[in-house]
Order: sequence, then structure tokens, then C-alpha cells
Amino acid sequence: MKCPRLGEKEIFIMPAYASELYRCIQDCQQCHDLCWSAYTYCVQRPHPHNEPNHLRLLLDCIQICQTSADFMLRQSDLHHHTCGACAEICQQCADDCEHMGDDLHMKSCAAACRRCADSCRQMAMAHA
Repeated sequence: MKCPRLGEKEIFIMPAYASELYRCIQDCQQCHDLCWSAYTYCVQRPHPHNEPNHLRLLLDCIQICQTSADFMLRQSDLHHHTCGACAEICQQCADDCEHMGDDLHMKSCAAACRRCADSCRQMAMAHA
């Protein structure tokens, strides 16, 4: 099964867990993109959006999502480790973004983080 990275990269995935891996890669990429958008949004907003710990958590989430997607794209035998870390960081980021009230931008980011956390948690547990 061929798995494109949003038209940029291609890999071939073993059919046994291809759909789960493909979904997790996509969830990581979407979370990465929405967290970048949220970060850009937050640095221009007043407190609590621009609070240093919140911004740092968004950057952590951005980085681990990219790293986890990269590990899966190259079919690293260690991707379950990065997925475990990604699940934990994305969960924390989702919780933090939800504390921003009724801000639709932050709610969108939180939803993407939760999807990514769920996918990565499943991927980490499947190979633990």
C-alpha cells in the first residue's frame, strides 16, 4: 500500500497495519500544521494565549508530531517510542488549548491534538 505525505513523499507500508499507520501519519501531520497555525495566532494575542509555557507546549507538540511522522514514514522499528511521547505531549497540548475558552482557533487545535494523541497511543500500544 502506498502512503503519500500530502503529495510530498511516498512510502510503501506493510499491509498488516497499513491503515492504522497511514491514519497516524496523517493525524500527526494535521496536528503539526494546526499547532503551527495556533502558535502564529497565539504570539499575536494577549495573555493567556501568549503565555510562555503555552507557546513552549505548542512548539513541543509541533516538533514531536513531525518527528513521529518521520519515524513512521521511514518505517523505523522505533516509531512506537516516538508515538508514545507524541501521544502524551499532544494530550497535554489539547488540554492546554481547551483552557483558552471559546476561542474557535484553539478548539480546532485541541481537537487535532486529541485525534493525534489517540492515533499515536494506539500505535504505541500495538507495538509495545
